[in-house]
Amino acid sequence: MEATISTYGGIVVSLRVPDRRGNFADVVLGHDSLKGYLNDAAYLGPILGRYANRIAKGQFTLNGITYNLVRNDGENHLHGGMKGFDKVVWRARDVSTDGEVALELSYLSKDMEEGYPGNMSVRVIYGLNREKNELAIEYFAISDKDTVVNLTNHTYFNLAGHAAGHILQHELMINADRSTPTNAGSIPTGEFRSVEGTPFDFRRPTPIGQRVNQDDEQLIYGHGYNQNFVLNRNGSVSSSLAARVLEPKSGRILEVWTTEPGLQLYCGNFLDGSIRGKGEMPYQKNQGFCLETQHFPDSPNQHNFPSTVLKAGAQFRSTTVFKFFTR
Repeated sequence: MEATISTYGGIVVSLRVPDRRGNFADVVLGHDSLKGYLNDAAYLGPILGRYANRIAKGQFTLNGITYNLVRNDGENHLHGGMKGFDKVVWRARDVSTDGEVALELSYLSKDMEEGYPGNMSVRVIYGLNREKNELAIEYFAISDKDTVVNLTNHTYFNLAGHAAGHILQHELMINADRSTPTNAGSIPTGEFRSVEGTPFDFRRPTPIGQRVNQDDEQLIYGHGYNQNFVLNRNGSVSSSLAARVLEPKSGRILEVWTTEPGLQLYCGNFLDGSIRGKGEMPYQKNQGFCLETQHFPDSPNQHNFPSTVLKAGAQFRSTTVFKFFTR
C-alpha cells in the first residue's frame, strides 16, 4: 500500500491498494498537478476545518458573543469558509517510527480567521502501516480562546480505481441506527431519526445504488446520499467500527474506524464531468464516495448535539483509521 499526501490542504493525493489478485490501483479521486487542486471546488481529498460541514447562516454564539463566519454556501458556512484548512499550506515533518511511516502536518489558524475566535494550533498526523494496509489520521488542536472545532478528511473513494466509473455497486454497511435529517438547505432539523424502513438503513451491507433513486425527501434535498449518521458508539471513547465497504469485482474492502460520533456519507452528487481529474478523467456523479468522520453539522447551534466547543488551553484529539482488506 502506498499513500501520497500534499502539504497544500493536507490532501490525500493518491492511495494505491492491491486487489484480491495483488494488482494495485489508485482508489481515490484527485488531480495530477497542484493546478488542479487550486481550481478544485469539490474538496477532493483535503483536511477540512476549522469546522467541517455546515454552520447555519454562518453564525454561532459562544460565551454570550455572536460570531459571524464567512458564508460560502448560500447563506451558510461550509467546510471552514472561503479559505479553510483545505486551501492553506501546512508545515511538514517526518515522524516515522520503525513500524509506521508517518507525516506530521501543522498549521496555525490565527484569531478571527474566517470569523473563528482564538489562535488555534493544529496538527494532523498521517500514519501508514504497510504491513496492515492501514492509513491512520490523527487530529490535534489547541486554542488560546474558547472556540469551536470539527476536523475531518474529505477523500473520495472508488475501490475499483478512481477511473472505474460509478460506485453504485459498492456494498456499504454503516454502523448507525439513526441519522440527522436536514432541511432543504442541508442544515439539520435537530431530529434524530431512525433509519429503519428508509433508504438510509445500511446496517446490513447494501449496494449504494439500490435505493438511491427512491422518492425520499432527504435524497431529494441532498441530490442523492449526503447525510450525517449517528454512529452506534454505546458511550465508547475509543475507536470503533463506523463503516465497511466492499467492491465485489476487485474484492477490495475498506473499513473506517473512528473516535468521532458521526459519519457523513456523500456520493459525489455534484460531480458533473466538468472536473477533470487524474489522466484527464472527467469525474461524473457518483464516481466516488466520502465517509467523513465528524461531529454533527451545525452543532454550535444545536444544543442537543454533542458539543464541538474547545475550551482555551484544552486539547482536541480525534482519530480515524482507514483499513483495507481483500476478499
